[in-house]
Amino acid sequence: MKHIVLTGGGTAGHVTPNIALIPALREKGYEISYIGSYDGIEKKLIEEMNIPYYGIASGKLRRYFDLKNFSDPFRVIKGFFQAKKLMKRLNPDVVFSKGGFVSVPVVLAAKSRKIPALIHESDMTPGLANKLCISSASKICCNFPETVGMLPADKAVLTGTPIRKELLNGSKLEALRFLHFTSDKPVIMIIGGSLGAASVNDHIRKILPQLLKEFQVVHLCGKGKLDASLENTEGYVQFEYIKQELPDLFALADIVISRAGANAICEISALHKPNLLIPLPSKASRGDQLLNARSFEKQGLSMVLEEEEITNETLLNAIHELYKNRQTYIDAMCRSKQMDSITHIVNLIEECARG
Repeated sequence: MKHIVLTGGGTAGHVTPNIALIPALREKGYEISYIGSYDGIEKKLIEEMNIPYYGIASGKLRRYFDLKNFSDPFRVIKGFFQAKKLMKRLNPDVVFSKGGFVSVPVVLAAKSRKIPALIHESDMTPGLANKLCISSASKICCNFPETVGMLPADKAVLTGTPIRKELLNGSKLEALRFLHFTSDKPVIMIIGGSLGAASVNDHIRKILPQLLKEFQVVHLCGKGKLDASLENTEGYVQFEYIKQELPDLFALADIVISRAGANAICEISALHKPNLLIPLPSKASRGDQLLNARSFEKQGLSMVLEEEEITNETLLNAIHELYKNRQTYIDAMCRSKQMDSITHIVNLIEECARG
C-alpha cells in the first residue's frame, strides 16, 4: 500500500485543503499519516477523521522582534529531528505540505530521507514557511496564476485550492432549523477565520442593531471571541467555530463577509456566494490578504473594504451595496473557471510517489 504523510497547521486554512484531499487519496489506496504541532487546531480536526497523528515541536519564524525569536529556532531544530525520526519510522512514499511553520521541519526531513515532497501555496505571494521549503520540494502547487512566475519554472504548477466537497451539499432548511431563523429575511454570514478577527467582530457588533432591521446574522467569530451580552438576540447567532453544520450555513447565506485568506475566499467563490472581503491589513501581516482580495475584486468576484476605511457608515453602505448587486457577483462567479484541484493535485502526488 502507498503511504503519504500530510502536514500543515497553525490555522484552519493550513488544514482544510489537506482534509479536502483525504477522500480522493483514500480512493487511490493511500495509507495516510499526519504530522502537525502538539496542540494546534490541526490535531483535533485530523484526529476526528481517524488518521494517525504525530505532534512535533514547532516555532514561528517572525519578521518582527519578539523574545520568542531567540527560543523558537531551537524548537524548529528539535522538530526537524523529530520529523526525521518519524520519516524513518513511517517510510512514506511522498509528503504533501499545506504550509504553516510546523511544515518546515517535515519537508526538510523528507528531503534528508530522499522522500519527494509537494508543497501548496494558496496566497498570491509565497509565505516564509513555504519559501524555506521551495528548494526541498519536488513540486509547488499554486492557487493564483501570478504566483507561478515567482517560483522555479520546473516546480511550479497552477492547481487551484482543493475545496471540501461536503461544502457543496448544504441544506438551507437544516440551517433554518439549526439557527431558528425565519425564511422571510435575508441572511448575512460573517467569517473571521479559525482564529477569529477581533476588529471585524467589533465593527459588525457596532452596527448590529441597524443590520438586524433588514437581515439575520450568523457570526463565526473565533475561539474566545463570543460576546455574552448578545446571547439570545433575535436574528443573531454566534459561534466560535463550526464544522459539521458549515455546509448548511453556507447554503442559507445570501451574502458573506470574510477575511481574505486564500482558502476561505476560494471556498466562498466556489459556492457562488456574494462576498465582502475585509483583508488583514499589511501592518498586521505580510500583505498577502490584500493581494488576494484585490485579485478577486479585479475579477469581479468580490467587494473589498480595507480595515482602515471602516466606519459604521462605510461598512453599512458596503453591505447594502453588496446585497443590492448580489446577482452581478453570482454571475461573475458562475462564469469563473473552477479548476478540478483535487484531481490535479492527487495526480501530481501519484507522479511524485512513482518517481
